[in-house]
Amino acid sequence: MARVANRCNIIKTTPKNKVWYVAFYIRLSREEKRGKDESESITNQRLILTDFLEQQEDGDEYIYVDEYVDDGVSGTTDEERENFQRLLADIQKGLINCIIVKNLARSFRNNGDQCFYLGDWFPRNNVRFISLYQQPIDTYKDPQNAQSIAVPVQGVLNEEHARGTSESVRRTFDKKREKGQHIGSFAAYGYLKDPEDKNALVVDKEAAEYVRSIFAWFLEGMSKNAIVRKLNDSGILCPTAYKKSKGMKYKNPNAEGSNPLWCSMSINNILKNRIYIGDMVQGRYRIKSYKIHVQEAVPEEEWFIVENTHEAIIRREDFAKVQELLRRDTRTAPKQKELYLFSGFLRCADCGKAMTRSNVGGNVYYHCRTYKDQSKAACTKHTIKHNQLEQGVLCAVQYMIFIAVEFSEIASIINNAPLKKSHFIRLNHLIEAKERELSKIMGYKQSIYQDWKDGEITHRDYCHMQEDYEGKINAINGIVINLEEEKAGLENETCTENLFLDTFKKYENIDKLTREVLIELVEQITVHENGNISIRLKFANEYRGIAECIKTNTQSSMI
Repeated sequence: MARVANRCNIIKTTPKNKVWYVAFYIRLSREEKRGKDESESITNQRLILTDFLEQQEDGDEYIYVDEYVDDGVSGTTDEERENFQRLLADIQKGLINCIIVKNLARSFRNNGDQCFYLGDWFPRNNVRFISLYQQPIDTYKDPQNAQSIAVPVQGVLNEEHARGTSESVRRTFDKKREKGQHIGSFAAYGYLKDPEDKNALVVDKEAAEYVRSIFAWFLEGMSKNAIVRKLNDSGILCPTAYKKSKGMKYKNPNAEGSNPLWCSMSINNILKNRIYIGDMVQGRYRIKSYKIHVQEAVPEEEWFIVENTHEAIIRREDFAKVQELLRRDTRTAPKQKELYLFSGFLRCADCGKAMTRSNVGGNVYYHCRTYKDQSKAACTKHTIKHNQLEQGVLCAVQYMIFIAVEFSEIASIINNAPLKKSHFIRLNHLIEAKERELSKIMGYKQSIYQDWKDGEITHRDYCHMQEDYEGKINAINGIVINLEEEKAGLENETCTENLFLDTFKKYENIDKLTREVLIELVEQITVHENGNISIRLKFANEYRGIAECIKTNTQSSMI
């Protein structure tokens, strides 16, 4: 019986045409934007991608959905690219299954990101990725090529280009910072970028007036919170709102709401900013790396500080007073707009803690904070009445002012003494004469070498003469050193008018203590248990120096 074979019908099926929901991803880096590179421009990339899409005739259906553009954004991180993140979100929603880019560098400048998305994320989400140039890729039509060694090599090259570019830009910026050139996108509040020089600053007259007011109010005793309320109540725009009102595309991540207001941090930043005394301070923050776009604070010793680069808004002496105040504990009591007279100046003589203020029966007293707030066993009251304290400090300051005026008059007499002036003149003449003699001998010494070479003197004579000239040179140098030391000693005995005298003298007719006087003249006030006070005034070293000078010169004139 014949075997009957089973027959299977083999049916050939034509694969269905794919439907691709296409997204264009376009990116322009900061460097390309600054350099106006038209070959990488947004417009050029769009034209290339559109032309490619229109030429597709493989039977599949291509439906253009949207373009995702990150303009002026680095490709070394995916997190900071807003439209790249929007693209990923649309892929997860099922809106996109095909991405077309001009080249890999448009999508990634970080090889780690490139490997993750091409090798994992896109395949996992069924996304076709097409890159047209430099290293052409089509993960659907040519998956083997997409997995070749050339792709990660190109990723490494793209990342190295980003690193090199980042380093080059950083060096360029550092050179500008060293020269005191402003490199920020926006000028600090109170200034504008010079329309004729983008790296220079000019004063913004309107905002500068408010800066001056802020410093003046703080020196008058107003707290930072009181200044904030005054500015906001007066309808004065804060720096962020002010810049926007001038048409600047300025964003401040710390500014809340569509109508931001002044805050204590804004006032504090203005009061501490050296830019207002004409100094350029830059490089206070830096990006961790070209791949990690996170700012970190830079130690102050590494800042770029160049003095007197632009017109100052605030006087240096006023700025110094403000910094002194900011170093003190100058908090105000609730509902108080101004600081108390002695805020930040009083310390307990035993525990060293600040004194606290209280009002008892209409009289103001100061007590040790440790005793009042922590433990009565840790310290004692150290009580002193405000009126007594104020009177004691005023007397001490008036006495030092009197001494400063006396010192100034005595110093003037000493410095103008005929004998001292003639001594100075004599020393200068002697030094000049010895220097001329030294120059002449040096010339002789050089000439005998040529005489020996020309055969006019023997080598033995040359050695003897050189030794003789060396001895004379050493002797003259010793005399000059002695004369310079004598001159320096005479200069040290000169009672020069200095900051100590000038500062105290300007308050010669003072009859009342103010915050300004305390800030300029007083370092600290220590309160003892028995009600006595110790006052540490500023310029203590200068005082001792000029006192010693006067003592020395007075004794010399009596001999």
